[in-house]
Amino acid sequence: MKVSDSLDRPLRALRISVTDRCNFRCPYCMPRDRFGADFAFLDRKEVLTFEEIIRLARVFVSAGVEKVRLTGGEPLLRHGLPTLVAGIAGVPGIRDVALTTNGSLLAPQARALREAGLHRLTVSLDSLDPGRFAELSDSTVPLAQVLAGLEAASEAGFRPVKLNCVLRRGVNEEDILPLAAFARERGHTLRFIEYMDAGTGNGWRLDQVVPAREVAARVSARWPLARRACPKGNCVAQHWVYADGAGELGLIASVTEPFCRGCDRARLSASGVLYTCLFAAQGLDLKGPLRAGASDADLRALIAEGWRRRDDRYSERRTEGTAGLPKVEMFHIGG
Repeated sequence: MKVSDSLDRPLRALRISVTDRCNFRCPYCMPRDRFGADFAFLDRKEVLTFEEIIRLARVFVSAGVEKVRLTGGEPLLRHGLPTLVAGIAGVPGIRDVALTTNGSLLAPQARALREAGLHRLTVSLDSLDPGRFAELSDSTVPLAQVLAGLEAASEAGFRPVKLNCVLRRGVNEEDILPLAAFARERGHTLRFIEYMDAGTGNGWRLDQVVPAREVAARVSARWPLARRACPKGNCVAQHWVYADGAGELGLIASVTEPFCRGCDRARLSASGVLYTCLFAAQGLDLKGPLRAGASDADLRALIAEGWRRRDDRYSERRTEGTAGLPKVEMFHIGG
């Protein structure tokens, strides 16, 4: 039986973080000055096992979840991830299994992920300029390694691969048209995401946001675009199509045009805490009851009650003043 929250929003999608660790230090997520070499990440025993994740996925399905996305941190750092993919894909009622990755470890794993049952793949790519990519990822991973991962994903049958780019004013606006051209030429679907005040350490300011409408105008001036309705009736991204038939463009306007009223996502951290909003400060512990012997019915009741109480509308209420409020860090719940 499906459950709905206090604003009558159903629970349909679940994002599962499989690790809080990442090999990038992107400044909008894990700035190195706060998450350096001495940062204490989760101990292995604190992280949900594959068996626990699959069991919780089954329980979430009983509450209405149909789609699961695996995230991190960087999920491909988790050893044996195709095994988890296969387990989740085999849960009756889950019709879509997706993965978001930075692409650095994708090339050797793309085919195994596809064969395990992964339906869709999203790769974060904030620049095609090697120098700017290095600055934005703050890592030693070269851009060429991520591009090789994209190629391997396409060869494995992920078509289209979805590309996510977080835009920041004065940082990577120059990449808008090159990224659009790259995606058009290779059959990928590009999404530009407005810079958000997720977590507490990225120094977010409203004047750093590049509004989605500005991006649409800039791209459309080069390759005319037409807006189309969400094909599923409830989408996070705005959908645009190129007039010449060269694919789609997505725009996520979570700051300038919030979509809280249509949000149907729950987020499960690597440590087994359920969050009902990307900007939440507190979550509901599921790992404790699970490891203490709770039945599936008990866990479902916890999830259902937590979702029914949900009244999150952070993006609709966002102001400069709310940016500094306590929030869970994005790498804990996968964005």
